[in-house]
Amino acid sequence: MDEGKRKDGGGRGGGPAGPEPVSPGLSRRSFLRGAAVAGLAAPELARAAEAAAGDPVRREHGVEVLGPGPVPVRLDVNGRVREVRVEPRVTLLDALRDRLGLTGAKRVCDRGTCGACTVLLEGRPVYACSLLAVQARGRRIETVESLGTPERLHPLQAAFVANDAQQCGFCTPGFVMAAKALVDRVPDPSVEQVHEALSGNFCRCGTYAGLRRAVAGAGQGGRDA
Repeated sequence: MDEGKRKDGGGRGGGPAGPEPVSPGLSRRSFLRGAAVAGLAAPELARAAEAAAGDPVRREHGVEVLGPGPVPVRLDVNGRVREVRVEPRVTLLDALRDRLGLTGAKRVCDRGTCGACTVLLEGRPVYACSLLAVQARGRRIETVESLGTPERLHPLQAAFVANDAQQCGFCTPGFVMAAKALVDRVPDPSVEQVHEALSGNFCRCGTYAGLRRAVAGAGQGGRDA
């Protein structure tokens, strides 16, 4: 075969050469497309990495931005300031239970419907499963652990025991904290006020009569509910 055919006629008989074989790996077009996407994403990734490595709290367009990684959060819990490192998505319930070991608030529905996770935020009952830990920064938090001890019960806790206001006990801390918010605000609540204050909490054991008696009995009047 002469040299011309070797260069110009790759097929038999000196015909035109066939198409360039396709590589089984990454094509040139795919490589260039991927490189372009990576180039566009690089600044965003760099900013995220810088934020995670540096000051986790920053402001963008006048709005405070935290994360994306764990950030230091100072929580005023039961009269003591505690610092935890949590991702901004972590709920107050998870921060209390998993980071601070305060397991009185219970995870039951985890959807803000049963009230078993109720704590007080600035004296008002809130569902800890539906509030982010970062939202509670600088605000006074009270959990059931702040009330009493087995040796010296808080009057509300003693009233719950005296009136058989608990069975399985999972809902009890939430009811106690909801009741505390009421008696702190209204020391001698009416029956209607007791019913309203406990309406956000659910007892699967059905001990509502005992619960209402306990809360009314803890008030100064001690009236029946």
